[in-house]
Amino acid sequence: MLNSRWFKAAGAAAAITLAATTAAQAAPAPDPAAEGVTAVVTLRYDDSRAGGWEAAITAGVASWNANVDNVKLVEAAPGTRAEIRIVATSGWPQATLGPVRPGGQARVELGSQAVAQGHDKTRIAAHELGHSLGLPDTKPGPCSQLMSGSSAGTSCGNAVPNAAERFRVEAAYAGGLAPRVPADGRVLVDAP
Repeated sequence: MLNSRWFKAAGAAAAITLAATTAAQAAPAPDPAAEGVTAVVTLRYDDSRAGGWEAAITAGVASWNANVDNVKLVEAAPGTRAEIRIVATSGWPQATLGPVRPGGQARVELGSQAVAQGHDKTRIAAHELGHSLGLPDTKPGPCSQLMSGSSAGTSCGNAVPNAAERFRVEAAYAGGLAPRVPADGRVLVDAP
């Protein structure tokens, strides 16, 4: 008798376990948005007309990509349209104020006049890309603010956005959606 009861109890336990396992497997997959997964907006840049600035552009792009989660800058394949066109010029650095949207257009001019005066090329590239991502100048400002630009002086080599600058860019591209309004369109010149 004992064996019979034990087999009935064991069989009932197995049936409950099987039912629970089947229900767990049939449950819908978790919603990534509900788990706080950040959607990423990808913006392409073309630096084919920025000779002499390649290393600074690479470092400036890497700085933004390492410090913001929901927007990524990637080099456009040759012959494809890029949202950010980067060119080398002989004047002062300047850029279109964004935030630029996928399919939109912004221009960054990396001016050699600032380099001739002693400003850091990587800081210049990162700063001007910051304009394309929607950040205005914060002049005058300390070296710790990337968007203080030339007002931080020639000894400043900081090419990393601070917490407030990172927050503003991430807010502009929140939810994986680029801004619904076009980029500001103003050209900001980073002359002292």
